[in-house]
Amino acid sequence: MRQILLFALLAASLALLSGCALSKAKADTAEDMPDKAAYQKISAEEAYEMMVSQEVVVVDVRTREEYDGGHIENAVLVPNESIGSEMPEALPDKEATLLVYCRSGRRSKDAAQKLLALGYQSVYDFGGVIDWPYELVKEG
Repeated sequence: MRQILLFALLAASLALLSGCALSKAKADTAEDMPDKAAYQKISAEEAYEMMVSQEVVVVDVRTREEYDGGHIENAVLVPNESIGSEMPEALPDKEATLLVYCRSGRRSKDAAQKLLALGYQSVYDFGGVIDWPYELVKEG
């Protein structure tokens, strides 16, 4: 009887140890595999620093009317409502660094998450143009 109890205890210990080792192996594998890019929120000041120090694509996700009323220089207009299951034509490079903004920050967050879901790797949401302390360009 004692041998059976000892065997059961040994078997349970081995099962527990192998389960821990398996969990660790799965965790290591998950860390080694590149995952989908994560949503990143930055300030207007951080976005501006990126604009002047590296190559970025500034993405305005407001409507055409809002864009024409005043937008960040060289911003590409890609209305949030137009972002669906297809890659936007105006954003052909999924490896490009995208800086996304709207009026107040709600649409930019939504658009940034949709772009990440489409496979874009480097997407930063810097919120609303209402918080942009720098110059805007007006059309017409």
